Amino acid sequence: MARYVIFSMAIFLAFCMLSCIAQQQPCATYKFSNNKQFSSCSNLPVLSSSLHWNYHPSSNKVDVAFRHTGTGVNDRRWIAWAINPTSEGMIGSQAIVSFPRTDGRLAVYTSPITSYGTRLEQGNLSFPVLDLSATTQNNEMIIYASLELHGNISTVNHLWQVGPMSENTPMMHSVAPSSPNVKSMGSLDFLSGRITATRSSSSTMRNIHGILNTVSWGILMPIGAVIARYLKRFESADPLWFYLHVSCQLLAYILGGLAGFGSGIFLGARSHGIEHSSHKIIGIVLFCLATAQVFGGLARPDKDSKYRPFFNWFHFLAGCSTLILGIFNIYRGFDILHAAKFWRLAYSGVILTLLLATLLLEICTRWCMPVTKRSMSDTVDKNTSTVVAVAAMEV
Repeated sequence: MARYVIFSMAIFLAFCMLSCIAQQQPCATYKFSNNKQFSSCSNLPVLSSSLHWNYHPSSNKVDVAFRHTGTGVNDRRWIAWAINPTSEGMIGSQAIVSFPRTDGRLAVYTSPITSYGTRLEQGNLSFPVLDLSATTQNNEMIIYASLELHGNISTVNHLWQVGPMSENTPMMHSVAPSSPNVKSMGSLDFLSGRITATRSSSSTMRNIHGILNTVSWGILMPIGAVIARYLKRFESADPLWFYLHVSCQLLAYILGGLAGFGSGIFLGARSHGIEHSSHKIIGIVLFCLATAQVFGGLARPDKDSKYRPFFNWFHFLAGCSTLILGIFNIYRGFDILHAAKFWRLAYSGVILTLLLATLLLEICTRWCMPVTKRSMSDTVDKNTSTVVAVAAMEV
């Protein structure tokens, strides 16, 4: 039995070793057509890319070759590899770009990234770049370069990207949360060869912004409106309906009006060159309407005041506008984030459920309750008439 266990463990370990070797093989055994050789390499986790390099610690110089596979004959796209000396994100990165021109020639140049709306314009980097070239072979593109890094450092933040072309102009790559383009960054140690993947903080903030606003504007606000419209018609629910309504709307205002709106401002400040004007304008209008509702509710006139009808109309119209604009802006946000179809369908299911509940409550309060009240009134009148008749007979 012990021999069987040892034999099984040996087979398992051998299989793991072979799997690791198989994964490393495309990178480690690759032969460059120009006979260049690199002592270190790594298969990058996304975008079908790999990086090869020779690091010279004495001069802090590194020779790199960035490879991207899977480019067909008619598949025109740009590729880029970059080092960011100041942060982990895209802004501030120093990129090397290459793409096939419409005339068949291969463009290769350096491009400093200063905004999210960049078209990868050519420019000088913050460190010298020598022996810059690019080639295409066997359905892959390769960028070669020698970098002279500042300071005695071996670990850098690096990024790599692939995107579409329009004539001879690189276009913006996908920014969907599920896209590999938002996961193509990490830290790289030229000395040890260790690569650590990181996730963009902006991508995480966008997801948080979307969740906060969906829960607040898209779910809590409609539930609060349904409570105010229908539960208050039941005498037994007074004043419970009011406290439930206020609690829902205040929680929605805190999550969406304060946290959601604040995260949107933060994202706008960091996303230089990226504008979603309609989404932004609707968000500002929603925040203003919700703020007016909150302060209007605190200063609402008494029920017997002559100004109470004006407040009721304002409260109703502002509330309806907030609901409609909020739901519309959530779907607009799904488009901006390129959210998976599941999330759109899930939210649509929530909205349809709320609409169905609203319809049933409308029927119940508009038709069933008046009939019930009428029946009870008729019964009371009949009983009263009977009592009066009996009393008259006795007299």
